[in-house]
Parts: sequence; C-alpha cells; structure tokens
Amino acid sequence: MDRETSCQLFALSFDAKEPASLARFWSRFLDWETVDDPQDGIVLVPGDDTGFRLRFLPSQEPKTGQNRMHFDLTSTSLEDQRRTVDRALALGARHIDIGQLPEEEHVVLADPEGNEFCVIEPGNNFLADCGFIGALACDGSQEVGYFWSKALGWPLVWDQDQETAIRSPHGGPKVTWGGPPLEPRTGRDRLRFDLAPTAHGDLSTEVDRLLSLGAKRLGTGQDETGSVTLTDPDGNEFSVLTPR
Repeated sequence: MDRETSCQLFALSFDAKEPASLARFWSRFLDWETVDDPQDGIVLVPGDDTGFRLRFLPSQEPKTGQNRMHFDLTSTSLEDQRRTVDRALALGARHIDIGQLPEEEHVVLADPEGNEFCVIEPGNNFLADCGFIGALACDGSQEVGYFWSKALGWPLVWDQDQETAIRSPHGGPKVTWGGPPLEPRTGRDRLRFDLAPTAHGDLSTEVDRLLSLGAKRLGTGQDETGSVTLTDPDGNEFSVLTPR
C-alpha cells in the first residue's frame, strides 16, 4: 500500500440492538472467529481472503428501511445454494420480499435483525473468483464508486452504464454500486465502512486526504475513541479510526 493510499478498509460495522447475538449469527454462518476487543467492540475476523472485519456496535435506533449495503453470497451449484439458504434459516435468518421477480434465481434473506443479504445462483460470472462473500453490493452513484476507488487504492473492475465496482488488489469480495436511481435515505445507515490508517500512518493526514477526494466532515472532530466521522459524496457516513 503506497503513501497516497495508506487507509485500509478495516471493518464493516453493523448497528445492532443485540450486538453479541447478531455477531453470533454471522460468526456461525460465515465460520469466522469472534474477538471481543476492548478498543473495537465485538469483531469477527475473516477466515478467508475477505480482508476486512465485521464489527457489531450497540444501537437502539430502529431499522426504518432497506439497507444501502448487503452481501451477495456465491454458490457453486444449486444444491450448494440450497444448503447455504437452509443453514442461514436454521441459524435465525428468514426469507424476505424486496420486490425480486419470480424468474430471478437468487434468494433474498434477512439476518435476525433484518439486514438483507442475497444467496446468488451458481454460474454468476461477475462473482466467479470472489469467494463465498462475492460482493458487498451498495446503492450508490458512479461518483461514489470513483471516490472509494481512490480512497482505498482499489482499482475499478467494472465501470459501465453508471454502475461501478472495485476490488482489493489482494482479492476478496468486490464492492459494487448500482447507479441511479438511488433509493431515498431513511434514517442512519446501519452498515458503514470503518477505515484506518496503517500502523505508521497518521489520522489527520488521512482525513485531509479523504476530504480532498470529496468527503465531508460530520461533526466537529474526534469522538471519545479518537475516530473521525466523515461522509462520502453520496452522503454515506463512515469512520476513520486511529491507526491500526
């Protein structure tokens, strides 16, 4: 990672009414290790090449609409897809209807706190080499895809008809943005990016770099943990943590 892109995608944070319970669902479902970190809270560490962690943070704010981010999980066969769905349901997930068409072959589920995710049918070439978590699919503009490509130093792997996707040079899931029309925002985003400078990086330098790319400050400065909250060009909130 070079000097100009010294921020890493440290984690994807979930707001949760019951963080320990939701972490337990995702830990069992993904087979990721749970770590109770005094600095970062309840964290799942990836057991594959995903690269970023999952953090679960306490919040009593109710979910008021469809999330602007969700996982697209891959399948190697129809039987594998069924097994994944059955395992999720056994752990506490449920089927939901978000307007998917009868002919669409992916299965839409929600975790125990209503966070949507999809189990994609086999043979999806776009996600062919991306692992079990094939993508983090986001509602967002072409501009925000360009922003995150520069912010993380991840190359664009798709840029067509205002749809964009980026992927770490080290592999793992793609992060995709579907382009317009964007869904109206309803309340605070329950899933958010946590960035962190590398161990020898500097928080204020990274915040200035992100502001120069089009981010905006949210609030007046660092919170009690030392992190800074920003928004990207689409208004999505994210945090820049202290160096890791």
